[in-house]
Amino acid sequence: MRPGVGRGSVRRQRRDGQPAPGPDASVTPAGAAGAIIPDMSESPYERGTTHFGFRDVPATEKQKLVGQVFTSVARKYDLMNDLMSLGIHRAWKRYFTATCQVKPGDRVLDLAGGTGDIAALLKPRVGATGQIVLGDINAGMLSVGRDRLTDRGLVSGLEYVQCNAEKLPFPDGSFDLVTMAFGLRNVTDKDAALREIARVLRVGGQARVLEFSEVRAEWFRPIYDFHSFRILPKLGQLFAGDADSYQYLAESIRKHPPQEQLKAMMEEAGLARCSYVNLSGGIVAVHTGYRI
Repeated sequence: MRPGVGRGSVRRQRRDGQPAPGPDASVTPAGAAGAIIPDMSESPYERGTTHFGFRDVPATEKQKLVGQVFTSVARKYDLMNDLMSLGIHRAWKRYFTATCQVKPGDRVLDLAGGTGDIAALLKPRVGATGQIVLGDINAGMLSVGRDRLTDRGLVSGLEYVQCNAEKLPFPDGSFDLVTMAFGLRNVTDKDAALREIARVLRVGGQARVLEFSEVRAEWFRPIYDFHSFRILPKLGQLFAGDADSYQYLAESIRKHPPQEQLKAMMEEAGLARCSYVNLSGGIVAVHTGYRI
């Protein structure tokens, strides 16, 4: 199955949510079960450099490089998370979703929705009258998520949109909750993504980010670094045949803004009452903000 094709058709969508003209614009109505709606936004960076792991690369190229990583690991993404977190990511995600501000009938946007873990946990919370939109820039990841959720019988109330978090194809005030789990560190312009999250939230809506962060205990950092840089790439090579992608993912964690810096970035993006909670000693943190 080609990424983005199968169990539904594909169509393009403009930022205002209306279909864009093109040969595939009339294939499937927006919101049809199983459809992946692509928004093929290019990176807004036109010059300068940014980090790709520990390497400096032209900012215009990071989106493509990250895309190659996740296309490579899409079918073994859950294994990747198990290797990176020793399986604890499942508990982190349960805490993340259990403490979200969401109720039956709400409309949720799950950015970097990937293989559908967060959507599956939130679906009982929004109920039959709610809707969850899985957004991801990588068609391969969306395809895996859609197939897995469909195989679990989760079809109604789910929509799949291939989109760039830095330029979301949704009108202002579209969602009651926006979540992003283990995706923000891979975004080229994190400030732009946070501004977009704030923009598409309804007044009173909640933004939540679950991401690897800065370990708080000094004594644990050498152990964590050893696992990340010496063990993880070898496990990636052994189980997925791809050491380089796992090396990048470990490096991307170290380049991600630590807890206080990310909180300040959320406030600068227009979110209010921002806070965070460390999990597992700061290996990950859950950041929360609101549109008021």
